[in-house]
Amino acid sequence: MALAVTLLSSTYFPGRCCTHRVLRPLLGPLLVDPMSKCYSSYRRPGSQPEVTLSWQKMDFSLKKSINALKTQLSLLKKETKDHVAGPEGRPLSQYLLEQTKVMWVFRSQEDLDKWVISSDVEIGGKSEVYLKLGRNNQGALLYGVINTEVPRDGETKYSGYCSMRAKPPVGSFARKKYHDWSNFNSLYLRVRGDGRPWMVNIYTDPYFSHQKDDLYNYFMFTRGGPYWEEIKIPFSKFFLSSRGRVQDDQHPIWLDKASLLTLGFTLGDKVDGPFQLEIDFIGLLNDRAHTEEFAYEMYEKSPRV
Repeated sequence: MALAVTLLSSTYFPGRCCTHRVLRPLLGPLLVDPMSKCYSSYRRPGSQPEVTLSWQKMDFSLKKSINALKTQLSLLKKETKDHVAGPEGRPLSQYLLEQTKVMWVFRSQEDLDKWVISSDVEIGGKSEVYLKLGRNNQGALLYGVINTEVPRDGETKYSGYCSMRAKPPVGSFARKKYHDWSNFNSLYLRVRGDGRPWMVNIYTDPYFSHQKDDLYNYFMFTRGGPYWEEIKIPFSKFFLSSRGRVQDDQHPIWLDKASLLTLGFTLGDKVDGPFQLEIDFIGLLNDRAHTEEFAYEMYEKSPRV
């Protein structure tokens, strides 16, 4: 049995990433979490490399694999029915005329499980972040402490951040899916913060290689206080902040709303101390009164006299 698993993980599919992409969706629990490390090669400075081989940590169970296959087939059946019925399983007319849509709401632990929190602890920092349901299970409470002390590893130069990111949608057999927000022009949130500025992040994954993994941002300034705040952010205000591409007033780079992976929030204002952010819901809005094409004013470089 061990020999068969070894052959599957090394001979037929050279390279761990290929093994993860092909075998894991089909075998399910046969290949446990250690193989997911092919997504990232990051290792904390000063730590020793892992010497245990991935195939030595596999847990082979025929019964679990059969149950996982049944689950994936049932998901595939449901996706097929929804595709025949229309976009997202609804009639086309209803899909096109939709003006508002709630993407994430926080009323139970299941809603919180759709999100992942992280902090600079991953690089040796000392910031803390926690996520729980708010009072009376109304909204999510993201809280913790920012600590800008830089780890003494000789490589890290900056520290002090916390983030919250939604898990990307996944289809049957671990297929990557996308959010299609092309029918909407604004992001709509109901939050209550403590006055700190948060960065709203939109992660994309278009088909073109030069646009892959683009990250768009918008600074959301919370006002603090006991009252809830409703924030509407037009998608035209999100700016490209990384991935080696250039955006300026004369050459804006548009957000491709048809191939969005997920949404996230990041706090890194370089201020030590506690923080908290309450989120009631996150939705989409098609504001027909919004006619802005680009968030910044555009001037001619050589205006005519």
